[in-house]
Amino acid sequence: QLQLVESGGGLVQPGGSLRLSCAASGFTLDYYHIGWFRQAPGKEREGVSCISSSGISINYADSVKGRFTISRDNANNTVYLQMNSLKPEGTAVYYCAAEYTLQAMCVMLWRAYDHWGQGTQVTVSS
Repeated sequence: QLQLVESGGGLVQPGGSLRLSCAASGFTLDYYHIGWFRQAPGKEREGVSCISSSGISINYADSVKGRFTISRDNANNTVYLQMNSLKPEGTAVYYCAAEYTLQAMCVMLWRAYDHWGQGTQVTVSS
């Protein structure tokens, strides 16, 4: 059974940092693009970042550029999202998702992704 499990969320003060993990089981991430998305209450799901299966293609939403870093460790079947300088508007449920594709570039369009984790809550508040 293909499964993605996010972890690392929590409560953090503005300006703080968190590292989210996305661990896969039942399949290998080697051939999948991975995306991170977030959804705040009453808002649409938005793309945060993505990384291609090769690790060469990486994209970030403008709102997180320079503060978030996505990386992957295929040996451990895990993708990470390092989030620094967190802002209150970053409060949301964060999801990771996997897309099996032969395309070289990853995209931050949630409809492109086939498999989703259950999400992890990130709350940025003083």
